[in-house]
Amino acid sequence: MVKKTICFIINPISGTRKKDSWPEIIHRTIDLSRFEVRILFTEHAGHAIELACSQIKEGISYIVAVGGDGTVNEVASAVRDTPSVMGIVPCGSGNGLARHLNIPLNLADALDVINHSSVLSMDYGLVNNIPFFCTFGAGFDAHISHVFAMSEKRGFLVYLSIIIKEFFNFHSRKYKLNIDGEKIKTKAMMITVANSAQYGNNGYISPNADITDGKLDVCIVRPFPKILAAPLAIRLLNKHIHKSRYYRMIKGTKIVLKRKHEGPVHLDGEPYMMGKKLKIEIVPRGLKVLCNF
Repeated sequence: MVKKTICFIINPISGTRKKDSWPEIIHRTIDLSRFEVRILFTEHAGHAIELACSQIKEGISYIVAVGGDGTVNEVASAVRDTPSVMGIVPCGSGNGLARHLNIPLNLADALDVINHSSVLSMDYGLVNNIPFFCTFGAGFDAHISHVFAMSEKRGFLVYLSIIIKEFFNFHSRKYKLNIDGEKIKTKAMMITVANSAQYGNNGYISPNADITDGKLDVCIVRPFPKILAAPLAIRLLNKHIHKSRYYRMIKGTKIVLKRKHEGPVHLDGEPYMMGKKLKIEIVPRGLKVLCNF
């Protein structure tokens, strides 16, 4: 059997776990009869894209993102529309795509999945030609991503405390949407365009999302009484948000979102600043990933 090279791109500062021993664990767990292992560490933001692109140019078969959603987004941005396949070893705060692909959060278990996984060709989205693979958001979720990015601490409890603190000072905004020709004017707490089912941390914004259906789910959360925040949060976690009367979802392939002012957005939880007009579209089955289905 001819071995295929598998390159692990590790973000050493993602999550809360130290990774000094991870190269040894990788070599011990990966099936070395099938794979020749290569390990690289990122040194700064955007480095994962550079490293992944260099491996793709060498014809490396498998490129594994070892980190959080930001690292996954960077590696996927390089791997998309190429013959290479992306794997994920999740170790971030949200781990949205990893959870959707049923990849364990435990290091050894995630590596064992790679040994026995299958390859899935999944869709991804573009916002003003910038790729996202799980969710894109404008509104409260984007605001939270920006605040969390500025925090020196990481972890779910920190993220949750920021949500609670910022919620009472955030106001809904007006948006105009064009979804495959259907025009909508709405006031919303947030508008999330979902490719996969969840943000991460099992927060399911579009519980029935399918990453292979060639469509994006436009999820609109309309203004709601503050007293209903906790019940809606519970619906988000138990996959019932779509049953709320304050929620609406419309599937589409080409979406234009307009707002009064430029401002924050997020792509897979990573904060960006973008303009008033946002063009969003689906790229069907443009990324090959290792999954645990």
